Amino acid sequence: MTDLTLLTAFTAAFFGLIIGSFLNVVAIRLLKGESISYPPSHCVNCQHRLYPIDLIPVFSYLLLMGKCRYCRERISAAYPIGELAAAVTFGVTAWKIGYQPELLAGLLLASILIVIVQTDLRAMIIPDKVVFFGFGAAVLIRLFVHPLPLWSYLAAFVVGGGILLLLAVVSKGGMGGGDIKLFAFIGLILGLPLTLLALFVSALLGTLYGLILIVFRKFKRRTAIPFGPFLALGSLLSYLWGTGLIDFYVRLFVS
Repeated sequence: MTDLTLLTAFTAAFFGLIIGSFLNVVAIRLLKGESISYPPSHCVNCQHRLYPIDLIPVFSYLLLMGKCRYCRERISAAYPIGELAAAVTFGVTAWKIGYQPELLAGLLLASILIVIVQTDLRAMIIPDKVVFFGFGAAVLIRLFVHPLPLWSYLAAFVVGGGILLLLAVVSKGGMGGGDIKLFAFIGLILGLPLTLLALFVSALLGTLYGLILIVFRKFKRRTAIPFGPFLALGSLLSYLWGTGLIDFYVRLFVS
């Protein structure tokens, strides 16, 4: 690892720690139908406005021992967890991609996935506003930054969303519209080969999770399982390490 790559990774992790706090706000407020810009940050229990000292990512939570400074009600651990998740995801993405234009696409992917994982786990909702913002930003980035031919990203957009749409029709609602649009966005970032790999990895992760629930008898006939987190993890793993995995299999079969 070069000094520049290391510096890029640490800078991205620090940036992720900060933006992770904003991504928490986006996820929580969108589910409530609230503006992400107004009112200013406040305690959800006593509504007291929070000041900069209360908003230092992770550290404020630790210093306050997980309680609001003003009403002493407990603060959800989801806040520091989301901030740490963003820091780790941004740092790993920057470490793997390095200091190059493609990092913009990687950080956009990470940001969108962090938000939808939270909303899907909380309410089994993948907000259209988040995915549509991802569409616009991804198209803008891919017009100027595209390691693969542009047609590969367009094809991945169509194929990725199309496959999940077909699954939704076959399963008669087993796949949500949010998942379909999310995977179409993922296709714009990954391109065709990695999008197909991401679908396989996501399905594998979801299946393994379902088997674990069955083994521990936590699965019921009508148990609803949010698929967004599996799409997120499978896509991020494929985006960062999928090319090496595909090359390995190609060499294996060719040899």
